[in-house]
Amino acid sequence: MAIHELSALLWRERELLDLLTFKLEEEQLLLTAGKSRWLPHGTREVEQVLDRVSKAGLARTVEIAAVAEQWGISPDCSLAELAAAAPDSAWAEVLTSHVTAMRQQTSAIKELRDANEQFLRAAVRSTQETLADLKPAAGTYDSHGRTGETSAAHLVDRQF
Repeated sequence: MAIHELSALLWRERELLDLLTFKLEEEQLLLTAGKSRWLPHGTREVEQVLDRVSKAGLARTVEIAAVAEQWGISPDCSLAELAAAAPDSAWAEVLTSHVTAMRQQTSAIKELRDANEQFLRAAVRSTQETLADLKPAAGTYDSHGRTGETSAAHLVDRQF
């Protein structure tokens, strides 16, 4: 029966959302600890889980359409609409609990994503400020291959 397959898919999707939450928390720990060396690995892992979540979402959509047709409702309904239209109160309760849990997981994921984005922005800003402070001390090469500040920039041509 399609409803059993749908329930199994929803459990797998919830496990993937838990894994995504974990990977985002790992990424956040790397960011707060300043371990930028490992960020590409963490980001790649987040992207891999997101790909799996996307595939699970597609499978869920297909299975919802199959169950909806069996139950005589529109095949393009949402999971919440399917739960509301369930002919059996037990399945309505199961589907509603999946909807509630997935909404909570999605909310937590959004918060983590936003926090990680703020950490990344702060790290970029800090790096830019550090580089800006280093420029005068490091100097640049002039046309003769010498380093250091040999002449200051002028807004007015002093030859006149």
